[in-house]
Amino acid sequence: MVHPDKVGIEAEKKEDENFKFRSFLKGHADEEELDKQFLRLHKELFADYDCSKCRNCCKMYKGSIPKEDVEKDAEYLGITVEQFIDFFLEKEEFGIGYHTKHKPCDFLQEDGNCKLGDCKPDSCKKYPYTDQPERLCSLLGMLDTISICPVAFEIFERLKKEYGFKRR
Repeated sequence: MVHPDKVGIEAEKKEDENFKFRSFLKGHADEEELDKQFLRLHKELFADYDCSKCRNCCKMYKGSIPKEDVEKDAEYLGITVEQFIDFFLEKEEFGIGYHTKHKPCDFLQEDGNCKLGDCKPDSCKKYPYTDQPERLCSLLGMLDTISICPVAFEIFERLKKEYGFKRR
């Protein structure tokens, strides 16, 4: 598997190929079968992968905190809601929640764990979404994801082999 520090470079080298593969899947893949393939590869690759050794997702994105999680998260950290918002958060552009003020995520600790522990937002828990349904509809977003997550990159590479996709 590609090293976390190299995944962006490797994805950039394959940018045209990956876009072509995405188009190929849009025209040739069965949605249910593709979901099964993504789920199988997700389980297989994440079984032996320690995300705390990478955390590119935490380093390259701001964390997203839904409004309904703010009180629980503040309590978990032992601070008031006002302190939590003031120290860590900014309103999202469309006002539906918050995101952390900085990249890397303000909750990323040096050991690769999240300061929010079990209160970590669902969006973080589910990243890179390769085990979620309706992958066929989200292949464009997957192109961004494979430049950040080594496992997502590897899933895409394995799918190319499974589909007999010829590198052009």
